[in-house]
Amino acid sequence: HLLLFLLFVGPFNCFASYSRATELFYSLNEGLPAGVLIGSLARDLRLPTAGGQRPAASQPPLSFTLASHGLGGQYVHLDNRSGELHTSAVEIDREALCVESSGATVFEGAAVVSSSSPSSESCLLLLDVLVLPQEYFRLVKVKIAIRDVNDNAPRFPVPHIHLSVPENAPVNTRLAIEHPALDPDVGTNGVQTYRLRDNYGVFTLDVEENESGERTPYLIVMGALDRETREEYVTVIIAEDGGIPPLMGSATLTIGISDINDNCPQFSDSQLNVTVYGNSSLGTHVTTVHAVDMDLGSNAQITYSYSQKVPQPSRDLFHLDESTGTISLSNKVDGDAPRLHRLIILGNGPGCIPAVITVLVTIIKVMMRPPEIVPRFIANEAEGVVYLKELEPINTPIAFFTIKDPDEKYKVNCYLDGDGPFRLSPYKPYNNEYLLETTKPLDYETQQLYEISVVAWNSEGFHVNKIIKVQVLDDNDNSPVFSQQLIELSIEENNVPNAFLTKLHATDADSGERGQVSYFLGPDAPSYFSLDKTTGVLTVSTQLDREEKEKYRYTVKAVDSGFPPRESIATVTITVLDKNDNSPRFINKDFSFFVPENFPGFGEIGVISVTDADAGQNGWVALSVLNGSDIFVIDTGKGVLRAKVSLDREQQSSYVLWIEAVDGGDPALSSTAKITILLLDINDNPPLVLFPQSNMSYLLVLPSTLPGSPITEVYAVDKDTGMNAVIAYSIIGRRGPRPESFRIDPKTGNITLEESLMQNDYGLYRLLVKVSDHGYPEPLHSTVMVNLFVNDTVSNESYIESLLRKEPDISIEEKQPQISIEPTHKKMESASCMPTLVALSIISLGSIALVTGMGIYICIRKGKKHHRADENLEVQIPLNGRINLHMLEKKPMEISNI
Repeated sequence: HLLLFLLFVGPFNCFASYSRATELFYSLNEGLPAGVLIGSLARDLRLPTAGGQRPAASQPPLSFTLASHGLGGQYVHLDNRSGELHTSAVEIDREALCVESSGATVFEGAAVVSSSSPSSESCLLLLDVLVLPQEYFRLVKVKIAIRDVNDNAPRFPVPHIHLSVPENAPVNTRLAIEHPALDPDVGTNGVQTYRLRDNYGVFTLDVEENESGERTPYLIVMGALDRETREEYVTVIIAEDGGIPPLMGSATLTIGISDINDNCPQFSDSQLNVTVYGNSSLGTHVTTVHAVDMDLGSNAQITYSYSQKVPQPSRDLFHLDESTGTISLSNKVDGDAPRLHRLIILGNGPGCIPAVITVLVTIIKVMMRPPEIVPRFIANEAEGVVYLKELEPINTPIAFFTIKDPDEKYKVNCYLDGDGPFRLSPYKPYNNEYLLETTKPLDYETQQLYEISVVAWNSEGFHVNKIIKVQVLDDNDNSPVFSQQLIELSIEENNVPNAFLTKLHATDADSGERGQVSYFLGPDAPSYFSLDKTTGVLTVSTQLDREEKEKYRYTVKAVDSGFPPRESIATVTITVLDKNDNSPRFINKDFSFFVPENFPGFGEIGVISVTDADAGQNGWVALSVLNGSDIFVIDTGKGVLRAKVSLDREQQSSYVLWIEAVDGGDPALSSTAKITILLLDINDNPPLVLFPQSNMSYLLVLPSTLPGSPITEVYAVDKDTGMNAVIAYSIIGRRGPRPESFRIDPKTGNITLEESLMQNDYGLYRLLVKVSDHGYPEPLHSTVMVNLFVNDTVSNESYIESLLRKEPDISIEEKQPQISIEPTHKKMESASCMPTLVALSIISLGSIALVTGMGIYICIRKGKKHHRADENLEVQIPLNGRINLHMLEKKPMEISNI
């Protein structure tokens, strides 16, 4: 019990107690971040790892494990080694975790227990922890109390609260407000007080708490109410909790004052004086009395009646309408009738003393009788109202009127009084007969009702009148009229389905069903447009695509409900506005351009064609080079690709560029294309002689060399490709004892001995070799001097060098090298350049391999030279002498770069 007491009233953040019953209690606030320490199980259980104690070396370390990772396990993190319990990344929300219900709900060994009883506001998180190894094994029951924080404001279940108060409610009347505010927080953090923003000096609030702790606000009447003075009060009710700082919620409170029958009818005057002529006709209006009751509804209903003091002759002569208070003449006035009538009229209300008004009626006696007007109607008539259709023709007869003089001694005249297209004329040949007819067609839309009077007077000045009302009947003579004949609309493409476009409006001047307008689409309207027949709302049921169609034009009809129906037509034009929904599109995803090398800088390599289906700024496209921008540049407007510098195929044979196209939309859309630039070879490189490396080098040729034996070779390469790199070798100049003894292979450059060398063939041979390519339009060539020294040995190197330094006197032969290139008779089936590209690639790779091999060959030969330096022979070359051939080996010896 002490532990439970400390759990709920302790002012600390985390509290733990230890029990040998292996049960631990902790408490913490809701909403804490991850990593907050809840407690240390090892310390609170006083296990060896706590307080500096360590288990023996032979004993395994302690291990703490949650028995089940249920609902409770997701809110905490347990360190398996130290036993420390921390909050996890899942924030604890007390209101979500502990709903207001008693009991516990168990989730895989973890439970959440909440209590809604007034004496307990606990919310417990239950965990089962296993402690291992066997020596310390136990099942620990961990209970974590979740403390409430003021993180929820009071909230009314409805935004508007209506309350009715009778106007006769006495002071201190209490009325419960049936929608109190709700606050998920508990205790003092829940709703504590209510108040009104404006009490108008007649209201206040009180709060009552029931046994379950719910607080209900009550409205208290503090002053007198009068509905006739003010029938409604609108204020704001505010609920405030007890948190620090407090949170508030509000709702609109409307207090209606209900009516009670606290007012009685009243006349504005106590007496009315009226006069009536003795010759007045039946039904003549005398006067109208009117009383007022300030109440509402049935409380304000008033009826009128005569007082019992009114004599019966007066009641018979004057009729009183009990609903309207109208007094009219109900009988003819006799000569013996009283000249003054006192009519006492009562205004009666429910539950009220009647209001009283006195009407004094004075009758003026008339000695001469007025003329009489007798109508006989031709047109339809009812209760003095004549009904004529509009568009009736001119001179349509309405009625005959017969004028009579009761005394038959006075002349009577007759005329028509009032405005309208009517005429009253004598009907010949009869006397005192008059015909009423129309003078032009009637138009219902111009005027529906006419009131005219037929007036008759005699020579003595007495006159009477007969009021005629003419009601014009409507006909379907008007078509609906659109407010606009051309309805111009616009909508952005990619609209939502059933998007609203506009509301059509047409009016029809006719009345009733004839003026009711229905709306229909014309036959040229696409099926995905819809028009509501009744409301005229125009919608589009599908998404519009400007790139598919930008303009729509069709008709709409407005049809009335007359018979036969009349209609009118308007034109609807819809412009679909562009949205940036299309990326720039290249005509090809891969572009290939063939450009001759040494193409001038900023020359046009090719045109990159790109389109964008959008319009305006959305369709404007900017091109840029993503890679290689230091060499290539592209014209943004025209798409022209240029190279800033001249391109050399021998440095790089091809370029791969990525071009990006970005439109002007917001956000912008883009696309990329691959550009391959292949440089076509031109013959801009002469063959490069790699061997012999110098015109001053020479080679020893033994006289015993057999004819046909290879002596040496001339090796050259050409950086160009194709026919521009096909090399031919030729000897264009010779000098020596018998220079025609040596020949060169035009294809390989191998120099061989043609004939056997004789005694007199000894000496220095100088062969000028021309190395030429087969370039177009003009082949390029290089020359090299091949020096061959025919002798058994070399004994005087300085002498040979002096001969080499002399300018040779060699005549140039203009004979071109002959290289047989086997013609092909195979017809080309197609103009595909793929085989050419493959051949060029193979030749380029072969040239690179050949250059590499030649370099390796030269290095090896130089290495061999050092290894046999001791084999070199110093030979004296006599001008006249014999050479002992048996002293030398029967193989040629090369001496180069001496």
